[in-house]
Amino acid sequence: MTLFLFLILVALVLGIIGFAAHGLFYLLVIGAVVLLADLAYAAARFRRGGRKHRIAR
Repeated sequence: MTLFLFLILVALVLGIIGFAAHGLFYLLVIGAVVLLADLAYAAARFRRGGRKHRIAR
């Protein structure tokens, strides 16, 4: 979960810098790609379900 939130933050910062700074449009594109990769990672991770391992007694 920490990695997911960190990548969302990185994508947000790159997007803001890429939008605000002239000539750094590529940072906005990189931020969008990071965001899409992060959402794909989260979907794959949460799709597996919340299976918990049981301790055998």
